[in-house]
Amino acid sequence: MTSPRLVSIQVGVPRWNVAADGTRWRSAYVKAPVEGPTVLRFTNLEGDSQEDVGHHGGPDMAVLCYSFDHYAGWREELALPELGPGGFAENFTIAGQDESTVCIGDVYEVGEAVVQVSKPRAPCVNISRRWERPDLLRRVEESGRHGWYLRVQEEGMVEAGLDLRLLERPHPGWTVRRAADVIRWRKREQALAAELARCEALAEDIRTVLERAVSR
Repeated sequence: MTSPRLVSIQVGVPRWNVAADGTRWRSAYVKAPVEGPTVLRFTNLEGDSQEDVGHHGGPDMAVLCYSFDHYAGWREELALPELGPGGFAENFTIAGQDESTVCIGDVYEVGEAVVQVSKPRAPCVNISRRWERPDLLRRVEESGRHGWYLRVQEEGMVEAGLDLRLLERPHPGWTVRRAADVIRWRKREQALAAELARCEALAEDIRTVLERAVSR
């Protein structure tokens, strides 16, 4: 079995962006590739930061991952030949993994660092803003090609081109895709929402959202 590979690393800082209609929006969505090794810390990669710290960043969202394997399909569907690694604002673009194969709680070694899958990414309107496609946010949500977050268990140097070595899989039944579906439909799927809320590896904020949905 081929190990997943870290194809590229991207970082960015908040900046003003201007849409074709002149609308201005401030975000760290647009990121630049990192050349060579860089430091992965408990809360972020060196050189990366967020504009909306209430909804992005922090220990359970230290690294945003996206599957490299999704990009060919998106380029064809959207007729955007320039769409590639970093196009969905991810820090890690990973080949050989996607939402249907990664599980909540998975622990990986990458370079000197050790990371754990903490939760599915909840895509926001900046995806549509960045590519000026009003329907893109909906398409990302419905297709399940949204990405996932990592928390950092051990800090260290990371670099594009490295393999990710799976160290532990405590919750093989909870793929990122399945978890995202349960979170999205938590009021309808109360039994599954309660089960997912008991998954100790899931980010605390999502567990709280699930618990509230079940208690109502």
